[in-house]
Amino acid sequence: MNGTAGGALVQVARVYLRVSTDEQDLQRQEAIITAARAAGYYVAGVYREKASGARADRPELLRMVADLQLGEVVVAEKIDRISRLPLTEAERLVASIRAKGARLAVPGLVDLSELAASAEGVSRIVLESIQDMLLRLALQMARDDYEDRRERQRQGIELARSAGKYKGRRADPNLRQLVIELRGDGLSIATTAKRARCSAAQVKRIWAAHKVNAAQTNEPLTNRET
Repeated sequence: MNGTAGGALVQVARVYLRVSTDEQDLQRQEAIITAARAAGYYVAGVYREKASGARADRPELLRMVADLQLGEVVVAEKIDRISRLPLTEAERLVASIRAKGARLAVPGLVDLSELAASAEGVSRIVLESIQDMLLRLALQMARDDYEDRRERQRQGIELARSAGKYKGRRADPNLRQLVIELRGDGLSIATTAKRARCSAAQVKRIWAAHKVNAAQTNEPLTNRET
């Protein structure tokens, strides 16, 4: 909720920082926090996440939306930090932010909300329509960029395979050992993924490969769940 300081209205911001993988660093985006404060915002919370923007179930994103109060502002580096979801899902996410009475403040995204709020009649309707159109365009461009990257990656892999140079992702022996130990202690897939800081799909792949190897070498699985 917005407050006052010395009679002046203070806007409250919640800052969302995201990168896609554990190998990437959030440090570069930390400057957004300083910039938000310099712009006069009171930063009520900072939400840091290493997860794909094409996922709607990001824990820190959902926590931020739950924390939002009337009149607050969501600050992010770019719109694609908030969403790389398909347009329908992206619009649903933005609607959940707006439903809390909050708005987005993202570089490159034109914000007509204050202008529209002060307008009346047809002018207000037109401004709100333009705002929605610009937001839809930004969300669709973020999704298109994500799909273009995936397609270029796929094409690169196919070219490497045809040339006999593609060997797949390099396995992380430390991650593999940790997953096997955690699952061997009887932890669930979800808990193992959380503690190992990887995806549930990775846990399933590693554990499946371990079970095959154990069967071939007659080694005990050592966990209580097979």
